[in-house]
Amino acid sequence: MAAKDARVAAGEAAILPDEDAALLAALRRGEESAFVSLIERYHAPLLRLAQIFVGSQAVAEDVVQETWLGVLQGLGRFEGRSSLKTWIFRILTNRAKTRGQREGRSIPFSALATPGDEAFEPAVEPERFLPADDPHWPHHWASLPQRWDELPEARLLAKETRAVIQQAVEQLTPSQREVITLRDIEGWTAPEVCEALEVSESNQRVLLHRARSKVRRVLEQYLAVAEDRDDGR
Repeated sequence: MAAKDARVAAGEAAILPDEDAALLAALRRGEESAFVSLIERYHAPLLRLAQIFVGSQAVAEDVVQETWLGVLQGLGRFEGRSSLKTWIFRILTNRAKTRGQREGRSIPFSALATPGDEAFEPAVEPERFLPADDPHWPHHWASLPQRWDELPEARLLAKETRAVIQQAVEQLTPSQREVITLRDIEGWTAPEVCEALEVSESNQRVLLHRARSKVRRVLEQYLAVAEDRDDGR
């Protein structure tokens, strides 16, 4: 057993960043401060992700508590094949999926999704482009996206605008919502998302592109109406 533990530790040291390796060692020693720092770092994003799968914040909080219990129980088996963060979030998504199904919410698990699993949908409305037989600019923009860098910063940061964005995210398919939540809200890198959700880079890219396009479309429509309102039109 000691030899096996030594081999596992050597493998972890070769893969885990120094910070993760030190934190993992402290967790295995049972240091309470290490577990507290882990909760402070990841509890809020875990809760946000859990809410994609379950019907209420109360149930999401239960899922997160189950996740932390799973982390404690699994520390001895963690082999360091991924970062601590992605390992913890993978536990969360598995438990949230199971709980969501138990609660009667048929949520497809994005880890099993591929770009072809979702019905084809254009990222941008086809009518925004010129037709193929246009004599000058076939397939080019007929209606350019609005330049948001020309809008007042206060408009983009307004509480009402943020609420529109949040509502648009909530209307996405679960797999799109997972990816955009981790990439654009939590600030994860593409490789981290692929590792945590066990999806391919191409799948992650397609889901993120579709999600961003949908959110942009909703925000663009809202800002156009708001601009007309401000101008008194």
